[in-house]
Amino acid sequence: MIRDDTQPPDPDLFVRRVFALTLAGVFLILLWRYLPWIESLFAPSDARPRVITARGDLAEDEKATISIFENSRGSVVYISTVAQVRDFWSRNVLTVPRGTGSGFIWDEAGHVVTNYHVIRGASEATVKLADGRDYKAALVGVSASHDIAVLRIGVGFKRPAPVPLGESHSLKVGQKVFAIGNPFGLDWTLTTGIVSALDRSLTEETGQVIEHLIQTDAAINPGNSGGPLLDSAGRLIGINTAIYSPSGASAGIGFSIPVDTVNRVVPQIIRNGKYIQPALGIEADEGLNQRLSQLLGVQGVVVLRVPKDSAAARAGLHGVTITPDGSVIPGDIIVAIEGKPVESVGALIARMDDFKVGDTVKVTVRRDGKTVEVPVTLEPGT
Repeated sequence: MIRDDTQPPDPDLFVRRVFALTLAGVFLILLWRYLPWIESLFAPSDARPRVITARGDLAEDEKATISIFENSRGSVVYISTVAQVRDFWSRNVLTVPRGTGSGFIWDEAGHVVTNYHVIRGASEATVKLADGRDYKAALVGVSASHDIAVLRIGVGFKRPAPVPLGESHSLKVGQKVFAIGNPFGLDWTLTTGIVSALDRSLTEETGQVIEHLIQTDAAINPGNSGGPLLDSAGRLIGINTAIYSPSGASAGIGFSIPVDTVNRVVPQIIRNGKYIQPALGIEADEGLNQRLSQLLGVQGVVVLRVPKDSAAARAGLHGVTITPDGSVIPGDIIVAIEGKPVESVGALIARMDDFKVGDTVKVTVRRDGKTVEVPVTLEPGT
């Protein structure tokens, strides 16, 4: 018999072979994927939970962290605020939620310390304790320049203990820190980290400069504001106040107001309803100062006016002079306080906070092209 090799291959046979190989591949994939489930069908029906491996004792640093949280939790509070708005159409006044934040018990009298921006613009604030009780808070006073506010609640029984007070001037970069607050409304949250840097400055949207801030990498998020920053002894070393974050969430750079500042400002607010800041007794304006500094080519604070009988007047400081033809002759330009440069009005105000009323400070000014030093005895600011 003669075979005809010129006859073309059967296309149906090729398709059947490809289909068979594909089917086999799919079967193997499904078998590999569902094999554990298939095996479980044939597992013994009396399968029991696995034996738990003994953990052993907690590490010493874990015990210390747990102790800090358990001892401090009761002194931290949750603050919720509301604001009153008027309906455009009905003209009715409505109360709407405004925001939440954190705070802590300052003393046995029921004073609560938080950030000013937590309660700014609010008509009411409610303080919730760790045991679930909540109280309407009364506003005692604020210091906007420090972003500190003091509230008061009337706790009749089982008063929470004040947070133990520490100090911030002796802090070292690398020390452990612990932040307790209510980030995103998640109440009583603990985060940990270290002191990342000291003596940081932060300029707020209002142009106000807050000096001597503690920088930390402990996670601080919206809602943590006003909560305590603690050291490894559970002592208050700062108030968590701000974060640096392009996204608005924690990026590992948070800032806290140092407790040395808090311990100077809060007692005055409780006593006077406000913080009385030391001042030179000059008039200056941030916006004008920026333009005049650029025009004159000098970084500092241009003294616009020196009121009569002010501390600056008694020290012989001079303000701007306006001639009859409308020309402006610059007076003194403050460039440093006690040798530390000041480049803006906000920085000057913040620098004054390093002193107290009655202190005499050395003010370095530029006058008629020369640098002179003038002693000024600080007076109460307005």
